[in-house]
Amino acid sequence: MDKDDKIFGNKTLSDIFADIYKKSNEKDRQIKMLIGELRPLIQNIGDATVIVPLIKEYMDASIRNDDHLIKMASIVQRLIANQQKSAALGGDNFLLSEEEKLQLLSELDAIETDVEGQVDEQVDIQTEIDNVKDKLNPPEEPEE
Repeated sequence: MDKDDKIFGNKTLSDIFADIYKKSNEKDRQIKMLIGELRPLIQNIGDATVIVPLIKEYMDASIRNDDHLIKMASIVQRLIANQQKSAALGGDNFLLSEEEKLQLLSELDAIETDVEGQVDEQVDIQTEIDNVKDKLNPPEEPEE
């Protein structure tokens, strides 16, 4: 197995690294856009104390998500390295020790649990951002 072998679906390790890079750049763009949208809503220090923590939460969630993608890619890299080492030592199919398997499974469980929490957290953050936007920029009433 190497970086161009299919890992799951039609994804290779190279594809995963490209996705990590693209998503990181996209999130960077989204965060800048969010800050640009929220900046006009800040009229005083009170508005800033409400909005800035929301932006920080959004950025933190994005960073944690990127960390999980990187951890998953490192797991695949370890698998590839173990397969190559196994092939160099005699070629039997013994890839990982039981200890390594348990370690990888626990890492995957931790990532899965954390990702599920982040999805909920991002939905909550987006709801808070929408609420703040509504409070700071109420809809205009039609003139009669």
